[in-house]
Amino acid sequence: VELLARGPKVKGAVRAAGLNESWSPASESMAEVLDRLLEEGVDGRRVAVQLHGEPLPGFCEALRAAGAEVVGVPVYRWLPPEDTAPLDRLIDAVVGRVLDAVTFTSAPAAASLLDRAKTRGVYDEVLGALRHDMLVACVGPVTALPLQAVEVPTVQPERYRLGPLVQLLCAELPGRPLPVAGRQLEIRGHAVVLDGEVRPVPPAGMSLLRALARRPGWVVPRAELLRALPGAGRDEHAVETAIARLRAALGAPRLVQTVVKRGYRLAHEPE
Repeated sequence: VELLARGPKVKGAVRAAGLNESWSPASESMAEVLDRLLEEGVDGRRVAVQLHGEPLPGFCEALRAAGAEVVGVPVYRWLPPEDTAPLDRLIDAVVGRVLDAVTFTSAPAAASLLDRAKTRGVYDEVLGALRHDMLVACVGPVTALPLQAVEVPTVQPERYRLGPLVQLLCAELPGRPLPVAGRQLEIRGHAVVLDGEVRPVPPAGMSLLRALARRPGWVVPRAELLRALPGAGRDEHAVETAIARLRAALGAPRLVQTVVKRGYRLAHEPE
């Protein structure tokens, strides 16, 4: 039997069992494993493929098309959690846009979050938040597949490990500050960083600030800002109240300017 090991964890387990792998891909990817098998030729051969909890897209089908007898070996399976409360809290945080980033370390975890969002009736809200308002980081391309299938942008480290994933977050999260009224403004999940100082902002204020920051310097009408407010109803006075509280939280009233009879704008100063 020829043993092919996808990555170092597999090699370690194979050797611990007193065996030796015949080959392991430098990229640690199943795509390179498939290429190797097809180059060698699998017509008339029996190939056992260890499955990692869900089907490998196209892998087994390509081997069968090349004439192999494929034996899928599922060694574990994914099930929904018995207690969905932690998952629901995460979904609420995504919808509320109080997160700077969401990380995923397995494809079933990403698919599970989306399925739970559908069950709760907040699927579109979750997709909107993941697509536009936070960094979505995956440990590797296989993990990212369920998210990319629904057009959620993702980032992945060059090496598919937790350590490089953390390093990627540290590099990507700070972002580029907005120059506003002579200050440097960074918008985070539940707070603002103003000239390097963290300033907590109420949820309503964060919602308005994100709406203003999508078009920095442009006037955003009150009606549009009202729609951005969570549970504000139809009274545009709620926008004025939230703007006042936002200015107080920022401690710099000039950052958000009132444009009479039109709306509000960030005092953006492009460099």
